[in-house]
Amino acid sequence: MSDIFQKMWALVGSVEWYDIVDIILVAFVLYYCIKLVRQTRAFHLVKGIVFMAIIFFIVSALNMSAASYLFSRIFSDIVIVLLLLFQPEIRQMVESVGRGDIKRYLKFIFRSKDEANDEIQNAISNISKAVANMSEKRVGALIVIEGSVLIEDVIASGAKVDSAVSTPIIENIFFPKAPLHDGAMVIRDNRVHSAGCILPLTQSELSLELGTRHRAAVGMSEHSDAMVIVVSEETGKISVAQSGELVRNVSLGELLASLTDFLIADDEEKTRNKIIRRRKK
Repeated sequence: MSDIFQKMWALVGSVEWYDIVDIILVAFVLYYCIKLVRQTRAFHLVKGIVFMAIIFFIVSALNMSAASYLFSRIFSDIVIVLLLLFQPEIRQMVESVGRGDIKRYLKFIFRSKDEANDEIQNAISNISKAVANMSEKRVGALIVIEGSVLIEDVIASGAKVDSAVSTPIIENIFFPKAPLHDGAMVIRDNRVHSAGCILPLTQSELSLELGTRHRAAVGMSEHSDAMVIVVSEETGKISVAQSGELVRNVSLGELLASLTDFLIADDEEKTRNKIIRRRKK
């Protein structure tokens, strides 16, 4: 045991300053690579590549000559294949590094748990108030709250806002004569990130009385784990879409509970309390 500790101490003592810089640099690159993979399209591509790798391992273990040869040819040029597949995402990642606000990233990473909870509670309160006001005035709205899957393709289709979540900001964006009122608003990291975004429409059958906003809300929830809030322009009624499910005529109390479950509650609480899954379409 003493020999092991002596070897570990010798190893630690041999570490130079440039080794620490090397580790930090690798961690930084890995962080951005993981962030890249979390994007919707990239995530599905990676899943496909992993699935093909598993098949390659199985056919190799079973000595299937023809299939092994085919997969070996594919994976022999995997670096070039990855560069071609991820070209848009890699470019976007490099551009985001160049545009990044380092101070904001550091503040976001090192903020305390109480600060994070206060920020989330403030966002929930302001979203609820804005939705209630727009529902009363029958102002159409489509609000996407991003989950763990980043929706870069959707964000790229709109205009960047980058504002704190506040009731006046939300209401002004969806004001009928505002230039961005027809698209969707995207909330990321408790900030209004973008507005005027175009969402994918669902191919599922919905009630004929539901319009494009509702179809877009369901479509967005099918393509990601986002929570989407819709305010009907015709009736003022509130709907919530998640995991391809649309719950209509949501009360303000239910909306608050759903927002809390989505943004704050842990997995056990979500399973126990999630209102959106208690109700049928």
